[in-house]
Amino acid sequence: MLIQVRYCQQQKYVKLDEVDGCFDFVQFHDKVIERFCLPPDAKLVYKDATGTEVDEDIFSDLVSQGNVTLSVFSNDEFSDCSLSSPSNYSDSSFSSCASTSTILLDEVPRKKPRLEGPLTAASARKVLIEDVLGTSSGGEEVLQEYHTTQTLTDATRRKLVNIIVAHMIDKHGQLPSKAVREEYALGIVTVFPSLKDPYSKKGYEHFYDAASSTGYISWRLKTIQRKIRRGHASTSSPTGFSPGGPNVRRSIVVDQQLDGDAYQEAISLLNHTTDSSVIFLKMRETFQNRQKLIYDSDKTQDIFSIFPRFLDTKGLMNQDFTLLFEEEVSNLLLQKWDPFFRDNIIKEAKRLTPTPELRRMLQAAESPGSELDEAPTYDQEMSALLLLLYLLPPSPGGPRFPKISASDAVERLVVFHKSCCSLEEHLQSQQNQQPYLLAVGRQKRKIDNFYVSIDKHLIPCQATRSIGAFDELFKAHFVFNVSYDGALVNFYTFLQTTVYNIDMGKMKESPRVRDLRAKLLNQEVVVTI
Repeated sequence: MLIQVRYCQQQKYVKLDEVDGCFDFVQFHDKVIERFCLPPDAKLVYKDATGTEVDEDIFSDLVSQGNVTLSVFSNDEFSDCSLSSPSNYSDSSFSSCASTSTILLDEVPRKKPRLEGPLTAASARKVLIEDVLGTSSGGEEVLQEYHTTQTLTDATRRKLVNIIVAHMIDKHGQLPSKAVREEYALGIVTVFPSLKDPYSKKGYEHFYDAASSTGYISWRLKTIQRKIRRGHASTSSPTGFSPGGPNVRRSIVVDQQLDGDAYQEAISLLNHTTDSSVIFLKMRETFQNRQKLIYDSDKTQDIFSIFPRFLDTKGLMNQDFTLLFEEEVSNLLLQKWDPFFRDNIIKEAKRLTPTPELRRMLQAAESPGSELDEAPTYDQEMSALLLLLYLLPPSPGGPRFPKISASDAVERLVVFHKSCCSLEEHLQSQQNQQPYLLAVGRQKRKIDNFYVSIDKHLIPCQATRSIGAFDELFKAHFVFNVSYDGALVNFYTFLQTTVYNIDMGKMKESPRVRDLRAKLLNQEVVVTI
């Protein structure tokens, strides 16, 4: 049984276990002292609403009846907060002080007055979140998990949001204002600082973003409203237009660009030369003309017929991407993955609900290649990369992008092809038109070559490692103006904003992306300190 405890202006629950149909008075007494940090030798006297003393003999019978209100008196001078008499149980009574200390216990939580005025970070932490969790069933478990691990699992984060939204509705109705939602979101990241997203403007947009009315709090409110309205669908769409991403045309000025007859001569030379240095030079000098073709809807399909060297010369995609974003951005994934992201992603994946596929992926990500050479899994590096897809699974996006599992989404990202089989036959049988990675080898753990498959064309990867091949797959979207696969939007958005830092603050991000970024980047802060 949960009994609400009110001490001065604090409210907490005391959890009392029922043993053989009885409630232990000594257990209750000890927990009251523990919860409010009272002296261990405090002499407490318990009385009911009529002033009748409640001793150990009748405590269990009285509590079992329910709806009981008890007052607790102590003559010890450990507090100056009290009530003058056991009959004064109104909330306003807590503002007065007398010669004895008084604790009120009530099984039915009472409503607190509506919060007024602007809410600072400190008051949000003290008045809202800690108070709400301290007086709600399951709230203490949330606080305890964070205290132990310095983070929250997805299941506990959902429990946190459910508790917060339930309290919000109770106090502010079914449609709380944006200001109220922001107050609660601010309170969450104040009480749980490792959940704060350091890349967003305010840090709590994954819980509530006033600009787009998205976030975990909004999602929960919409879920409740849908249940009330019975069948009214949510109008939000995770796959809507975003002002950032691979489809945005960027104003890039590159020196020594060819035009007119010189451009046509370069195209002719590219189709005949075998000198790689000439190919790279002429591809660089035709970059801006190529960008015009890529963003011309009538000509974009001709890109590989006009520039066929993409299909036989490794490294040209990297060159175009570097011209778009500079070399520093181009190298970020390779620089960040091993020293930080890999181990932290494995750590977070271990918190997920285990499935046979996830367990195999985790084992492969942590095991040296020699231990699992015969296993039907990818190598350590590839497996760790694919764990990111389990942490950022596909979101349902309506009829065009129905919900699929993370294990199914893996096949949208990377496809294994035995080196003894025909690549041409594979291309003809493939239905997926979005870019994906084709891994060619004798077995999954021993890949010989990687290709980026796009619109039934194979672009050979310059990289021989999985991380480098994924780097080129990501870049292909920007180089060829190709949208992310609907099932992989969260995965690619995380790479774009968190790893490559492209279009931060512009790109539409789901709360799950922001939540994972907050967890990973705050782990980095803890390690650094």
